[in-house]
Amino acid sequence: MLRTLLQDITALKGVGAKRRPFYAKLMGSQVVDALWHLPTQIEKRQAVTSMNEAKPGQLATIVVEIVSHHPSERSRRPYRIVCTDGQNMIHLVFFNPYVPFLKRIAIIGAQRTISGKVDRTKSHGHEIWEMVHPHHIGMPEDYSKWVGIEPIYGLTAGVTQKMVQEVIQDALSYVPDLPEWLDEKMMAERTWPSFNEALKQAHSPKSLTDLHPTSSPKLRLSYDEMLAHQLSLRLSRVAQRKQPGQCLKGTGEFRNKILEALPFSLTSCQQKALVDIKADMEQPHQMLRLLQGDVGSGKTLVALFSMIQAIESGYQTALLAPTEILARQHLKSISAQTEIAGITCAILTGREQGKTRKKILENLAAGEIQILIGTHAIFQDPVVFHRLGLVVIDEQHRFGVEQRLALSQKGDNPDILSMTATPIPRTLMLANYGEMDSSILTQKPPGRQPIVTKVLSLTRLPEVVSGLARAIETKNRIYWVCPLVEESEASDLAAATERFEYLSKLFTNRVALIHGKMKGAEKDSAMAQFSEGSVDILVATTVIEVGVDVPEATIMVIEHAERFGLSQLHQLRGRIGRGNKDSTCLLMYGQDLSATSRKRLEIMRQSEDGFLIAEEDLKLRGGGEVLGIHQSGLPRFHLSDLAESDFTDLYGSLLSMANKEAKAICKEDPNLLSERGQKLKILLELFGQKRNAEYKRSG
Repeated sequence: MLRTLLQDITALKGVGAKRRPFYAKLMGSQVVDALWHLPTQIEKRQAVTSMNEAKPGQLATIVVEIVSHHPSERSRRPYRIVCTDGQNMIHLVFFNPYVPFLKRIAIIGAQRTISGKVDRTKSHGHEIWEMVHPHHIGMPEDYSKWVGIEPIYGLTAGVTQKMVQEVIQDALSYVPDLPEWLDEKMMAERTWPSFNEALKQAHSPKSLTDLHPTSSPKLRLSYDEMLAHQLSLRLSRVAQRKQPGQCLKGTGEFRNKILEALPFSLTSCQQKALVDIKADMEQPHQMLRLLQGDVGSGKTLVALFSMIQAIESGYQTALLAPTEILARQHLKSISAQTEIAGITCAILTGREQGKTRKKILENLAAGEIQILIGTHAIFQDPVVFHRLGLVVIDEQHRFGVEQRLALSQKGDNPDILSMTATPIPRTLMLANYGEMDSSILTQKPPGRQPIVTKVLSLTRLPEVVSGLARAIETKNRIYWVCPLVEESEASDLAAATERFEYLSKLFTNRVALIHGKMKGAEKDSAMAQFSEGSVDILVATTVIEVGVDVPEATIMVIEHAERFGLSQLHQLRGRIGRGNKDSTCLLMYGQDLSATSRKRLEIMRQSEDGFLIAEEDLKLRGGGEVLGIHQSGLPRFHLSDLAESDFTDLYGSLLSMANKEAKAICKEDPNLLSERGQKLKILLELFGQKRNAEYKRSG
């Protein structure tokens, strides 16, 4: 039924091989993608029979007779075509035109319909009508097509408004009469049109109200896309549960030893998460669970006990970290806990080379390494596990779907535990992880100190530096994070280097620098100096955003804090408050502080609740930014912008509704075999969700 819509976009009139890249960039690569390219504005074209009825500055459509062509006599002069409506002369004005085309379309003596913006101007002392670059020149019978309301679409280089309009109209002609997959009662309650009618109305707006996301056609289409997405996620989960996995029941032998050695008790949130994870791992199918935890909530310890359960069951585990610094931090903290149980840990990053790397790979393949901690290096083909049972992915949104899938394929459907220290708003949770079970850690372990956050102008820099001197005297350590200058690591590095040099002059031999361009050994050296206390101030770029754990660090200075998103500021602030001393975060801002930036800093000053901050970040910055700049794992909806702050609640409500319906569908008809199920298969195919299910299974 959808075969014609799923053709390559070159099937549409005017989209040949030469122009295909432009349309693919603007809309997508298939005919169906043109349907989702909805108008963003409208233009009203006045129908006139004489220019005496026209209003200067407005769009008008009129039938005229072509009188003469006037090529430009000098460079930079326009090409003119003189026309008449029988009473008035109208000049059609073109700059740098393709003259053969104009002579072919505007034949002297012929009647033509012209449409465009008209104005009055003077020529040789006389007032004349002008239409600069007419939007349309066509046959008299085209008159009715170019009057009234006209939809205006977003463009890209290489295509014009007229070209896009014609391509979309052609795409609409490909749409068959599709069966209704939504519940008729629900549609009646919301006064939603059928899919075909909604699509037609969305591309034929009659007013600005019709362009609004709350219009019935747009709500209907947005819900269709969200339902297709959520149903795909749920169906992939149904399929995943049918896949054979490992029953990792554990014995409790290692777990109890490590638990008894802990100097503190697990929080109730940690205990609840471990109960849920344990139950998942004991099932005969693959676990797919997301562990959310605010900064300092103890996610790594939960992950460790999960890995212990797999190891007690005779399996190996892998922990994937986004940066080498974080990987080595995990090795340090996990090794300290597992040593008592005699569990073997190893690390594999780009730095392990030669004989060292060869030995690690040999031991891993032989099953002698029980926990492998690493970065992207563990994706590589030579990395072979003897018996991989559990994969833990830290800061999982930093990895692409294909990367996560590659790691999971190194075992026989190993359990997957994804972790994130970025609290995820409910809307994004549904959009990105609708097929995953979720555990949330909201409590902080005993002993964590509250952090006082202050907002200061950079004009008070000397005052702050004086305060640091007093803090150093009382054995406090300080992070100094340099600003995001722009989306350029080189620029950020320059800012960090400049601040390092400035502070080094004031605090001789007491300042270290760390940034992403440094070699691994240099980073380790800087971190070790700071951790051991041989330096008191660590100047850094955002490389320290996650995972770095120095309990003696009690002060965090963030320069130009207005250039950071809320979630990133929260992550950075989470590097302090990890010991038994009071901690302070100083958010320093520049002179040009916008209203949004001021609000962002005020939210940080008032709250330490990462989940509240994440919700506010979604409203202020958008979904792609909350989890990292448009990470490859994030879905892109054609018809709904979850990041549109004015409609966050609207789209969140629609997504929740779609999630609820998708769950009900999968419960009643998990194989979509019913009459409605067959219709829903068309919906999935229409929005390209059928072919996405395999990737979504990777978590």
